[in-house]
Amino acid sequence: MAEPRIIERDLPVRTYDIDFAGIVSNIVYIRWLEDLRLAMMEEAYPIARALAEDVAPILLETRIVYERPVTIHDALKGRMWVTAMGRIKWHLAAEFVAGGAICARAEQTGLFIRLSTRRPIAPPATLRQRFAPETETVRR
Repeated sequence: MAEPRIIERDLPVRTYDIDFAGIVSNIVYIRWLEDLRLAMMEEAYPIARALAEDVAPILLETRIVYERPVTIHDALKGRMWVTAMGRIKWHLAAEFVAGGAICARAEQTGLFIRLSTRRPIAPPATLRQRFAPETETVRR
């Protein structure tokens, strides 16, 4: 049986994540998305390895839909998976869940560059092997 292609992590809500209304500030979700992406890379292509190989991940776009507020009392889980991995770009989706309810959904698009040339390269093979969807749509 193949390993799951989803990264799931507990995301503790800290006092500094809360805004004046007592809910998690929207900007915190950006940090959590970064944490999930780095956790994904850690499993297949750790950032230290990428940098040693003159490679860096670049984020091109983030879209978030906030469905319900999260408070400091919520036990939050974050999930992330690859929806498509093209020749150059990779497309990710994420959910933030508390108490069985989806609090927010996100989509991100990114690519990888060769640091020395600043030119895009194909997503690393180990990342593709571990996380690319079995049936993916072809995207650039």
